[in-house]
Amino acid sequence: MATPPGKSRNIRPTADRAREALFSIISHKLGQSRVLDLFAGTGALGLEAWSRGAEYVTFVDFHLQALELLRKNIEIIIPEEDLTCISIIRHDLRKGLPLPKLTKKNNHPFNLIFLDPPYSKGLSVNVLEWLAYNKAILAEDALVIAEERSSEKLPEQFGILQLSDQRTYGDTGFWMYKSVSTTIS
Repeated sequence: MATPPGKSRNIRPTADRAREALFSIISHKLGQSRVLDLFAGTGALGLEAWSRGAEYVTFVDFHLQALELLRKNIEIIIPEEDLTCISIIRHDLRKGLPLPKLTKKNNHPFNLIFLDPPYSKGLSVNVLEWLAYNKAILAEDALVIAEERSSEKLPEQFGILQLSDQRTYGDTGFWMYKSVSTTIS
């Protein structure tokens, strides 16, 4: 997989050990899933999901270097006949979700969303709030995974997103939110 040379200010791929642990936890969600990889960087999370059975993956990032590496990794990993199950959106997630592009390219909501912004900049909280209040892109059983510095504190709930698990691997933390029904029975 192509990665940024040296240390990049804009791209920080998830460590292999942390990624492997995460995918062991969520393996039950991968088959036939529709995945949204926000702050995709090299695409490591979305491509791993595809390799483990995801049906469709949409990558969103803004930085040109990240998008170049992502395209190289897609070319390396995804066979040409499967490229229809992949889409890339260039969008600055600091300004909100690319809702028109997400709903136009995908006629089905996502049931697995990865959120891996630059650490400690408040971006996870912003995007989790936007996701929680833009229900059209969330499947009823959606799982949203936010990756942040393990020392960060993220709230237990964002609208319909309820924290269901939190794991730490060194400096990396994963917060797993499930969408919950808001109907009263």
